[in-house]
Order: sequence, then structure tokens, then C-alpha cells
Amino acid sequence: MTGKTQFKGILILLLTAIIWGSSFVAQDLGIDNVQAFTFMGVRTILGSIFLLPIVLVRDFYAKRKMSEQEKADFKINNKKTFFYGIILGIIVCFATNIQQFAFYYSSAGKIAFITASYMFFVPVVGVLFLHKKYPFITWICVLLGFTGLYFLSFKTNSFGSLNKGDVLTFICSLFFCAQILLIEKFSQECDGIKLSCIEFFTSGIITCILMFVFEKPEWTSIKAAGGAILYSGIMSCGIAYTLQIIGQKYCEASIASLIMCMESVFAVLSAAIILHERLTLREGIGCIIMFTAILISQLYDIAKNKKEKKIEQDSTPQA
Repeated sequence: MTGKTQFKGILILLLTAIIWGSSFVAQDLGIDNVQAFTFMGVRTILGSIFLLPIVLVRDFYAKRKMSEQEKADFKINNKKTFFYGIILGIIVCFATNIQQFAFYYSSAGKIAFITASYMFFVPVVGVLFLHKKYPFITWICVLLGFTGLYFLSFKTNSFGSLNKGDVLTFICSLFFCAQILLIEKFSQECDGIKLSCIEFFTSGIITCILMFVFEKPEWTSIKAAGGAILYSGIMSCGIAYTLQIIGQKYCEASIASLIMCMESVFAVLSAAIILHERLTLREGIGCIIMFTAILISQLYDIAKNKKEKKIEQDSTPQA
């Protein structure tokens, strides 16, 4: 596994955040025409179908150049990828469906920011369960982040102002935290596009089963939400989640989660431009505090990398 964050990883994950952020608007628009499981089931299957031809074509040409031993190793790797993809798919199924139900009670921009709280859970889980160590500044950012989350989620200083959408989004962020940490491990051993394709086939199949059990999907409604489903399915599932897996090959989980949290900023901007949503002053303060926490974390990491690079250069013997 790569030990240091690379610039190309940052760029890939930043593009991921842009796509995810704008996709919150598509999800908000889609919920006006179809129910939650229907929207998520169709868009997730669509995303996996978009990736399937790419996987098949790449595998076909790759196998033509392989030796018998390489083909045997390839088969073993495929089994591992299939297993990892199912695990990720189950987690993503919980995360995305819970998030979609939150749109019944909250706005796109607000949901995006609360979802971004996974950036604060990643280091906490890393310490408690993975025995990782993080610098003091990380915990300062965690405190700032939760302060911002409080202002964003509570309309007053009373805990009674927390709505169902906030609670659901908070839960979904825990599942996204698990997904990020697992991708840090799995992406080093598997093909990113193939892993993403299996992940979304798994999530899509489970969600479609739930769709037929709890809802009554109608073609006319799905067609009415077609634009939102297409954008969310192809861009968010097919492209952005694949970029996440590829980008995390070159980025540590804690840093990756911080970069991807920029989705909340792009979601608020997209919602303001397309949906004409406006946050209250209190919610705006919460957004600014959370963004500040993200920015401080990024600046610290940049300074740390420069310092490590300088030490490495100074310790290298001159020819």
C-alpha cells in the first residue's frame, strides 16, 4: 500500500467530490418523482451496467497477453475482487439508501454537509479499531467539524430541533466511513473499475429487491425522473465511485476522506444554483466551520509532506 499521499490521488478525489456534490441535486430532484428504493435501485444498477462493458473489454484484451501462470493468478485475483466487491456493495447499499430517505426530511446542501462528517469518523475508527496514530491537529479539526455539524443540524441550541433527515444522514456517514477504510485496504489488491462494478451490482440487486418488496415502481415515474437517475447513475455511481477507488490507491484514508468532504461545498453551490436553496445564517456558520476544519487539515498535511521531503533530501548522501 502506498505510504504517502500523491498529488494525482488528490486531483482524482477532488474530481470525485465535484461529481458527488452535484449529484446531491439529482437525488433531491429524483425523490419528487420516484420513491427512495426505486431511485437508488435503478441508478445503482445503471452505474454498474455502465462499467460492465469496460471491465469485459479490458479483461478480454488483458487475457490475450497472459501466460498460463498469469491467467491462474488473474483468476485468483478475480475471486478476491468479487468477494471484496460484495462486502463493499452491502455497505454502500445501507449508506446510499439511508441517505436517500433523508431527502424526505432535509435539503440537498444540508445532507451533503452532514454526510461529510465521515471525515471525522475515519481517524476515530482508525485509532479505536485499527490502532493508527494521528497528530493533535487532526483532533482539533474533529472538534471543529462536530461544532460545525451542531450549528448545521440544530436550528436552536435545543437538541429537540434535530430532524429525522439529520439522524438518517448521520447514520449513513458511519457506513461511508467503513467504506472508505475498507477501500484503503482493498484498492491496493484489486482492479479499481472491476471492484466498483461488483460493488454496485451487489448494492443495486439488494436495493431492487427492497424496491419490489416495499414500493410499487412505475415506468412512468421512473421515466419522469430519468434525467436525475441517468446523471446520478452514470456520473455518481459509474464514474465517481470508480475514481474514488482509483484515487485512494494514491491517498491515505484520513487524507482521502478530507478531500472527498469537499463534496459538501460543491453540493451547496449546486443546490444554490440549480434548486435556489438558501441556508439560514446559523446553517451557514456551521458550513463555514466545517469547511475551515477541512482546510486546516489540508494545509497541515501539505506542510507535513514538505517537511518530510526536506528531511529526506537532507539525509540523502551527495554524490
